[in-house]
Amino acid sequence: MTKKAILAVSFGTTFPETRKKTIGTTERAISCAFPDYDVFRAFTSKIVRKRIQEKEGLTIDDPATALSKLLDRGYEEVYVQSLHIIPGIEYGLVKDVVSEYRDRFKLLRLTPPLLETFADFERLTDFLKKQSAYLPSGKAILWMGHGTAHSSFTTYACLDHMLAGAKSYVGAVESYPDIEDEVMRLKHAQVTKVFMQPLMMVAGNHAHNDMASNDPDSWKCILKKHGITAHPVLKGLGEYPEIHDMFIAKLKEII
Repeated sequence: MTKKAILAVSFGTTFPETRKKTIGTTERAISCAFPDYDVFRAFTSKIVRKRIQEKEGLTIDDPATALSKLLDRGYEEVYVQSLHIIPGIEYGLVKDVVSEYRDRFKLLRLTPPLLETFADFERLTDFLKKQSAYLPSGKAILWMGHGTAHSSFTTYACLDHMLAGAKSYVGAVESYPDIEDEVMRLKHAQVTKVFMQPLMMVAGNHAHNDMASNDPDSWKCILKKHGITAHPVLKGLGEYPEIHDMFIAKLKEII
């Protein structure tokens, strides 16, 4: 009988609580959807893996090590489930590893990240709109994306544009549109209070420090400086069943 596995690969996080609520629950949802497959974990971030090892004594494999172990354990059919949001730098690293190992398995395939096709963007923007649909006038949700130097930085501006007219806005920490761009949009819409949430799998370092902290450069403090009350919601996308379903749908397409 062919041994079959799904390797769930994400950037990872050093925050144990959000790791359990987001990556862990997503992996469990995948396992329930595909009971004939054993589900394993890998993180792409070397820094995250190193800090988890130092602080928690927990070893989490990088994608290459995880695939090597699956080979050694006799798995022949393996699907690598990307839990990344955009097809950026981290996803590119996973693609390279899968390409390197493809000939060593009977079958090895990789799913695309959450946002790849126009239909993906429509599905995610519908989800984001629903989160803010019942907010009263003057209130909105501001989603914090990670941002990237990769050409897929346009993802965040595209989402922000597709949400025009809704009470949901999207900015990015490390690229465009940044918090100043979103402040202008919020003020133009006469928004006086925003609920800030990470547009990331986890509510990790960026959510706690760049979004919700009392640092003068945090989004919370920048919004306050502009007269907008900002309430942090430390809930990663990985906590939502709707996001689990999007990832599972991608896996179903290739199995």
